[in-house]
Amino acid sequence: MAHEWYSDNDILELFADESTREAAFRIIVNQFGSQLYSRIRTVVSSHDETDDILQNTFIKAWRALPNFRLESSLYTWLFRIATNEALTFVRKNKRDYAISLDDEEVEVVPPSNDMESSDTGDEIADKLRMAVDMLPAKQKLVFCMKYYKEMKYDDMAVMLKTSVGALKASYHHAVKKIETILSVN
Repeated sequence: MAHEWYSDNDILELFADESTREAAFRIIVNQFGSQLYSRIRTVVSSHDETDDILQNTFIKAWRALPNFRLESSLYTWLFRIATNEALTFVRKNKRDYAISLDDEEVEVVPPSNDMESSDTGDEIADKLRMAVDMLPAKQKLVFCMKYYKEMKYDDMAVMLKTSVGALKASYHHAVKKIETILSVN
């Protein structure tokens, strides 16, 4: 069943009216929830953690929405909130993650002969996902946006409030770390 797509202006008008505020927010959740879930999931690997972060994102959005002024699209604004919530979660729970948020070198596991030419496409994809999961959160986010979602650096720079150069550097470092991880696994 196809859902009607609402413009940012339509949603904000509905949200401004107290009698339709909750309906407007349900539209936001339905219209942007799965995309935000995917973005958060690029930073954290657990479904439950992703759901918690998504819920926190929507709580922050609900509180801040009255002050939203369309300086960016509603999705870009929500994306920033979700990204910040995910990165904050990882920082707070850093001890639970093998890799820090800093751009430190990845600790490489001793070599094994797993990566043989007999690997199937699914096995190779699983190894790539494993390598991506080992990246620092910011590099993981940039890599996933560029590699999997094929986003342009200019669009990523707006969403993440950073420079194209910084994104290109993060992507380059991510690729090099993934190559290192895959060469020893």
